[in-house]
Amino acid sequence: MEWGMKGMAEGLRGKGVIAGIAVGRIMMAGQNIDGYLKGYQPGNKDIENQKIKDAIKAVVAVLQENIKTLQAKDMVEQAAILEAHRMLAQDPMMEETMHTKVEELANAPLAVLDTAKEQAAIFEQMDDPYFRERATDIRDVGKRIAKYILGVKEPEIGDDPVILCGHEIEPSVIANIPTDKIAGVVLGQGSTTCHAVIIAKARAIPTVVGIGERLAEIPDGALVILDGERGDILVRPDEMTLADYREKIKQQEERKAYYAELAPLPAVTTDDVRVELCANIGNHMDVDAALTYGAEGVGLFRSEFVFMGRQDIPTEEDQFKAYKEAVEKCGGKICVIRTMDIGGDKPLPYLNIPPEDNPFLGYRALRISLQRRDLFLPQLKAILRAGVYGKAAIMAPMVINVAEFKKVLDFVEEAKLELSHEGKAFSENVQVGIMVETPAAAIMTPELAKYVDFFSIGTNDLVQYTLAVDRGNSSISYLYNHFNPAVLRLIQRTAQAAKDNGIWCGMCGEMASDPLAAVLLLAMGLSELSMSAPSIPRVKEKIRSVSSVQAKELLADVMKMEDGEEIKAYLQKVLA
Repeated sequence: MEWGMKGMAEGLRGKGVIAGIAVGRIMMAGQNIDGYLKGYQPGNKDIENQKIKDAIKAVVAVLQENIKTLQAKDMVEQAAILEAHRMLAQDPMMEETMHTKVEELANAPLAVLDTAKEQAAIFEQMDDPYFRERATDIRDVGKRIAKYILGVKEPEIGDDPVILCGHEIEPSVIANIPTDKIAGVVLGQGSTTCHAVIIAKARAIPTVVGIGERLAEIPDGALVILDGERGDILVRPDEMTLADYREKIKQQEERKAYYAELAPLPAVTTDDVRVELCANIGNHMDVDAALTYGAEGVGLFRSEFVFMGRQDIPTEEDQFKAYKEAVEKCGGKICVIRTMDIGGDKPLPYLNIPPEDNPFLGYRALRISLQRRDLFLPQLKAILRAGVYGKAAIMAPMVINVAEFKKVLDFVEEAKLELSHEGKAFSENVQVGIMVETPAAAIMTPELAKYVDFFSIGTNDLVQYTLAVDRGNSSISYLYNHFNPAVLRLIQRTAQAAKDNGIWCGMCGEMASDPLAAVLLLAMGLSELSMSAPSIPRVKEKIRSVSSVQAKELLADVMKMEDGEEIKAYLQKVLA
């Protein structure tokens, strides 16, 4: 590979979402197929309709093969994404609309693309970011079917790794290319939770999003340096810049080695105050990777992934096997399993939950579980049974009052009674707690603490609900700040309520992965922080560098401040 060229680098900046430095040549993903469409010669309507049927069959076959490959590699979440694509490709209503449009357009690929465009537009008008991002999936599937009809081949990658670039990159494209062939990813759109980013994150590929219209300034084939933490993209770097970044890549590798040495060490302050660092996982296969980063258990098992990528509700036995494996892998350390957090923002076809105007405030999570005994009871029974094999805990999401949690406890007792009658072994020592993610729950923690075994603060939702800021809306994302004094006061209130009632308090939101925030959280008295596994070393490093006395002094200073940005700047200055 030619590493450089003369002249200064052209700098662009987006939002870094997956840390790491990458160097490679740009490969535009999702080719423009306008030229293919212009040259397409349609047959009669019967022929065009048959082409649609054949294309759907072929695309589904490829997706099924991809799903099997991902499942074999234990990449369950990524397999579930492509399973959703398979279901879209086989959606009878979508296909019916395509055939209807053939009557009008007499052109199979145009009928497919027009159908996908109309369906995507419906989703793009929805308020919820999850639904808006599903528009990308619909366009992806439509484009795949159209490309098959047009005979468009995917570009081939040579010996050197590339940086994939596009306004939207189909997640299937990233999933299909070997990891050693993708140096980085650049997206024009700004979502940090789209499926392309989820798959890139699972493969630790440095990624920058939110370039917008400036994407056009990056030529196909150009040599690029990408900084996935800062969000910098340097196009056509000169030799001096490349030399600087080669040194940074070397430092990056040294840092990885240093973090590997930290893995077996405890997260303890210089004056011996201990904090447990746990991992957030989506399935039992994630535990092994988490342990390599030094995780001391699982602080959040997102059980909804057990429910996704299926045609029907998972049985008690299906769930028991998944939870049991996770609990066993934790080796006696805690494994907190959140009960199903599904709703309008994360729909499952077999639950028949109608779309809502505001799914984040709607029929979701515990609100569904408490009304669906057929869902909730088997899940609780599966977790209680898994508790025999280690230290399991049940966590209820989206709680807003004491009455809801009392109903949870009633269900737990009913689950135990059923298991006793069925002669199935279960643990009597499974803790039952709540995810404090609503302002209502945070305010009521002094009362809730009398009934729960633990609190785990879910800051992703707590911040957005407290500040009235949709975290998926790029227009107001600057207001989303977990250092906002209102958020900090709710967290401190929760921690104090736990302390007053002799229960433990942890955190499983993104804030827990912020090393600066971790110092404040340990000062507040949180004893457990759970985060994405790759974040554990950075948080551990920060905790091991401070004393609890220093942390409490910083907390006292911070709680006198009036602005979240001021607090963040202060912590960056003092803890740098």
